[in-house]
Amino acid sequence: MEPIITSLLETDAYKFSMGQAIYHQFSDYKTTWSFKCRNADVHFTPEMIEEIKRQIRLYCDLRFKEDELEYLNNIRWIKGSYVDFLRLWKPRYDDFTFGTDAPCGLTIETRGTWLNTSMYEIPTLAIVNEVYFRMAYNYRDLMASFEEKLDKKIEGLLDGAYELGSFSEFGLRRRLSGEAQAMAVLKLKEHQGEYKNSLFVGTSNVYLAKKHNVTPVGTMAHEWIMCVGQGNHRHNPAYSNWYALDAWVKEYGVLNGTALTDAITTDCFLMDFQLTYATLFSGVRHDSGDPYEWGEKMLAHYKDLGIDPMTKTLLFSDSLDFKRATDIYRYFKGRAKTAFGIGTFIANDTDVPALNIVMKTTACNGMDVAKISDVEGKGMCKNPDYEKYLMRCIRWRMEHEKVNSLRV
Repeated sequence: MEPIITSLLETDAYKFSMGQAIYHQFSDYKTTWSFKCRNADVHFTPEMIEEIKRQIRLYCDLRFKEDELEYLNNIRWIKGSYVDFLRLWKPRYDDFTFGTDAPCGLTIETRGTWLNTSMYEIPTLAIVNEVYFRMAYNYRDLMASFEEKLDKKIEGLLDGAYELGSFSEFGLRRRLSGEAQAMAVLKLKEHQGEYKNSLFVGTSNVYLAKKHNVTPVGTMAHEWIMCVGQGNHRHNPAYSNWYALDAWVKEYGVLNGTALTDAITTDCFLMDFQLTYATLFSGVRHDSGDPYEWGEKMLAHYKDLGIDPMTKTLLFSDSLDFKRATDIYRYFKGRAKTAFGIGTFIANDTDVPALNIVMKTTACNGMDVAKISDVEGKGMCKNPDYEKYLMRCIRWRMEHEKVNSLRV
């Protein structure tokens, strides 16, 4: 099999956004990441596992090229000091551990500095996906069904059957293959400006954004809130969002600001997303729970703070297809700016089910960390006692603390 990851730019844009802030503020933090396949009927064969290992070795041989570093340097919020760090940076294969003790037949863990291990997540998932689909199925048949479905999606955008407003492609981690994702981005770009009531903005894949001259899209992920908020032994984890937002503003000011709300529930997030942060951040991202209930909650929150919701963006990114995104867009149209990050539906829609695989932070600085999202089943904490402790902290704060909306 040819190398799957051929450039260190081939990761999601938020890895560089978070990576720069990690480099400047948390370079001594150490994390553990764990892989999980949620599909009950998927099994990775020994041959697949060997190929996954080989592909990750190839990935670990890569270095940033000067034209790639120059591309990053021209992104408004990327600083020269971080670019210089990336000039020296390389992935370490020794940070990876592989095993077979899982229902799916594959375990992967990475351990090391947060600077390193954060960068491994997306390429690892892309490699696992592509190896699986190339070895488990007739790949050319999958590509044929993928292209047929993609063309129908584009027809729906062109004839106005779908109404998305601004949308981006977010499918790298669960794509069918590099070939499939590149095809999707290129075809969506070819018709840019022709869609009725929809605008293709860009992709989370920085390599494809550079190659096809579209916008690289992404700000922060759950790991940011989990590690910044729960990786310091002195922090009360119920204030994870405050610590994470504060560190983000120190790094970026008013730039690069879309806040993720559901790392420890949106209700707890809103305790800290008061006037200063709600003003500085350009919008918020939805990634779990009912999107309409969440949107209404955010609109009410902005209004309570005296902020016009039409000056802010509600970014939706949870398991979307074009129909769901269209319904959400029409519901909130004229009430707030909306945008959509759409992944698997664009990058891995074929005649066979996509993999539901994740790689999550499970420890930071020797401590367990957890995500308590707005719906069950999206977390991945290895210590149930810590998860219960975190939930008790959140519950106590929600029940006992009064919010001053002018608090910074």
